[in-house]
Amino acid sequence: MSLDGLVFLGLLVVLAVLAIPVGVIVLFVRMAELRDRVGRLERALAVMRRDVPQGTTAPVAATLSDPPAMAETGVTEDVEVSPPQTEALAISPDLQVADPDPDPAAPPTEMPPLPPPSPSQDKPIVFRPDRVAALSAWVKVNWIYLVSAASLALAGIFFVQYGMERGLLPPGLRVLMAIGFGMALIAGGEWVRRRHGDEGDTTTRHLPSVFSGAGLVSIFGATIAARHLYGLIGPEMAFAGHVATAVLALVLGWFHGPLLIAVGLIGAAVAPFIVAGGSAAAPWLYGYFGVVTALGLGVDAIRRWAWVSVLALVLGYGGSFLSFAGGAGASGWAATMIVLALMAVAIPVLSLWPRHDGPSTLQTVLQQSGGVWPVFPVRLALGAALVSSVGLLLTEGTTDVPLLVPVALAALALACLLWAEKAPGLTDLSLPPAVCFVAWVALQGAQHGDVFRAFVAQAIALRPPETAAPLTVTLLVALALAISVAAGLRAMRREGPVAEALFGLMAVLVAPLTIGALELLWVPAPVIGTAVWSAHVLAMAGLATLLATRFAAVDAPLMRRAAHAVLAALSLIALALFLLTTATALTLALAVLLVVAAGLDRRFDLPEMGLFQQVGVAVISYRLLIDPGLDFALDGPVGAVILAFAGSIGALVAARWMIGGRSRAMTAAVLESAGASLAAVFANVLLTRWLIPEVQSGNVPSFWQATLTALPWLVLMLAQLYRAEAGPTLRRVRLALAGVAGVLAAGAMLVAVLPMNPLLSEYREDAARLVSGPPLIDTLFMAYAVPGLMLLLARGRMPGLAPLLRLGFLVIGAGLVALYAALEIRRWWQGDWLGLSGGVSQAELYTYTLALMLLGAALLFRAIQLRSDTRRRLAMAVILLVVAKVFLIDAAGLTGLTRVFSFLGLGLSLAGLAWLNRWVGKASARPQ
Repeated sequence: MSLDGLVFLGLLVVLAVLAIPVGVIVLFVRMAELRDRVGRLERALAVMRRDVPQGTTAPVAATLSDPPAMAETGVTEDVEVSPPQTEALAISPDLQVADPDPDPAAPPTEMPPLPPPSPSQDKPIVFRPDRVAALSAWVKVNWIYLVSAASLALAGIFFVQYGMERGLLPPGLRVLMAIGFGMALIAGGEWVRRRHGDEGDTTTRHLPSVFSGAGLVSIFGATIAARHLYGLIGPEMAFAGHVATAVLALVLGWFHGPLLIAVGLIGAAVAPFIVAGGSAAAPWLYGYFGVVTALGLGVDAIRRWAWVSVLALVLGYGGSFLSFAGGAGASGWAATMIVLALMAVAIPVLSLWPRHDGPSTLQTVLQQSGGVWPVFPVRLALGAALVSSVGLLLTEGTTDVPLLVPVALAALALACLLWAEKAPGLTDLSLPPAVCFVAWVALQGAQHGDVFRAFVAQAIALRPPETAAPLTVTLLVALALAISVAAGLRAMRREGPVAEALFGLMAVLVAPLTIGALELLWVPAPVIGTAVWSAHVLAMAGLATLLATRFAAVDAPLMRRAAHAVLAALSLIALALFLLTTATALTLALAVLLVVAAGLDRRFDLPEMGLFQQVGVAVISYRLLIDPGLDFALDGPVGAVILAFAGSIGALVAARWMIGGRSRAMTAAVLESAGASLAAVFANVLLTRWLIPEVQSGNVPSFWQATLTALPWLVLMLAQLYRAEAGPTLRRVRLALAGVAGVLAAGAMLVAVLPMNPLLSEYREDAARLVSGPPLIDTLFMAYAVPGLMLLLARGRMPGLAPLLRLGFLVIGAGLVALYAALEIRRWWQGDWLGLSGGVSQAELYTYTLALMLLGAALLFRAIQLRSDTRRRLAMAVILLVVAKVFLIDAAGLTGLTRVFSFLGLGLSLAGLAWLNRWVGKASARPQ
């Protein structure tokens, strides 16, 4: 075919394509005109039905006339033309028009008007049940417009794709035809709006929005195709085309209403994925979706359509996420998260410096806003900041740029703190990125993320000599320091109690929490050196001290924020001491910190110090019992052990005294319980070290070590039961703690009594079963007598115990003491090894008999004192046991005079005890 033929064919194709939208527009307009005419006819019939007397028939010609023609005949005198009625009217066979009876349940043909905004907010709540219902009803009636818009938009996009697949036209001509198609749709929509209107009850309502929205989508798709499918234009020109199309949509939206904006936004967001054809995502898509979001936010800023902003952000975040998941890159994703959050702040209020009025969302949640809900721009900005912060937090593992996420989070937090400082409604805007920053640091260490692994791999022991340490931790600390400083500056301003408290807490928490997460989960000292890491910690302590002085000067005489800063400084100083000094010094520093917290509470009435004291008690208990714990207590220098335990217990006692007289029930219970528990453990440790001077924790656990494990839990159980009797406050919590501690103590004691019992030792070389220490006060005493006596004494000191629990304490305690006495007798005759394979001598048997006899006599004497019939029966039962033992066991091994004097002594003793028992019985029967 010749060149002229190709040109002619191209022109025909262009004309044919342009004829499609024109034909569609003409078809819709003609249908609308016919619909208007039918409506006028139906209204005229209704008017004639009202004016014609009952039983007469209106002339057919008159009923089919237009209203102007009827005016010439005088028929329409005093006729009031009703609003357009689109429902069908019931027409009788004789052409009389019956009164219309509209169905009240029929869905409306247009969305109902929205209520005006209340004085407390410039925009209504976007998603309310009534609005959702109204939208659903509107979609049911007007769904055809949505389908039409989508079909026209896809026609333009698929035309470009079809031309590419078939190779029918040159790429440039395909793009121009797609743009021409879109411009034709926009021009047709504008012609319909100017000729027939698009508001009120006109039958062409929504048509201009349908055509113009579809045209915008077609132009968006054409620009993308020109840049990324055919390479006809560069990125600058493509971006300029997007901006121009977005501005065009913004202008059209001003005239056509929100439907156009919705169609344009959705179509623009979907266009890249349709044109891409499954190819990998490119970084430019981030900028594209940023333009789409800015478009929607700008329309909302001008026309005050709140839901458009929500739609724009949903499309912006959704499209950016799909691009990120498709491989568009983490750097662009991080930048997009920041930009979208900032656009959600600035664009809806059309202000470069945010000036959102209060209350803030946090103030509303805390019920300090007088019942006024935050205005819509405030809620929109906080929601965008939250989504952006979480989106950045979840970026880990997908970026090769070190520290990209924490830098982005810190930048967002600083922007919210400094840029939005004159917006009372945005006081809590910096909270999501600040929290996510600390969470990122903690998650990196806990989950061994990429940054953490790279940092640990550069430890001093692994990197070459004279190699500089990595700056990872230093940069993280610097970012945390920047956030705390910015929050401190905001805290110095008088912005209301909620804002002052929030910024004060951020100032004293972000940096210390970051330091704590690094120390606990990253352990930087082996990588950058103990001295360098301690310098980082002390620098943060210096910041906290500076904040304390500034808060004290600003808030006096109320010192709440200054107290928080002091606690942060002391915590950091304690951590530095831990890094530079011994474990004992750290424990003592924490104890001093506990006393300082109690003193601040006593001086300034700070209830939140109670929570800090409870956490401090938990940390001190952890250090004394677990890390370094009992191993250090048994193996470490005795002076350091005494200093750690005595100092901690003294601090607990001092803190309890300081909060006396205040309503700090929970804190007082924790301090008392911990003090009693640690005192018992301390006594146990001293006793153990005295009995066994050279304790080797690496040996196989012995019976007394099992009891040593049980004693702290036993003391904790008794302390909680004692506190539960003091009153109803926290009674259930204390009983639950006592139950858990009792189960743990019982498990360890069962090990000491059964499998680890010295009687069950089979070999004399079994060092774990050997008894050591002086007679009576030895490891047997610690293993069995100490817990038994504790239960018996606790039973007498706790009258409020349940009867079943009191009986259990008596049985278990007496059994442990009896076991101790029996084992001590065996050690007296057998030595340090008590295994049953060594046999039982006659002297040992007779000693058991004598001990039982003395026990029975003691019980009987106690029964006489208390005039207790129950104790008297118990004493006689013990004596009966002695008799059984003598006749069934002892007699078999006795000979000669030993047998004679033994039975003689037994008989005389039993006779005396029998007389005493009878006398007691009679004395008890006499009236008192």
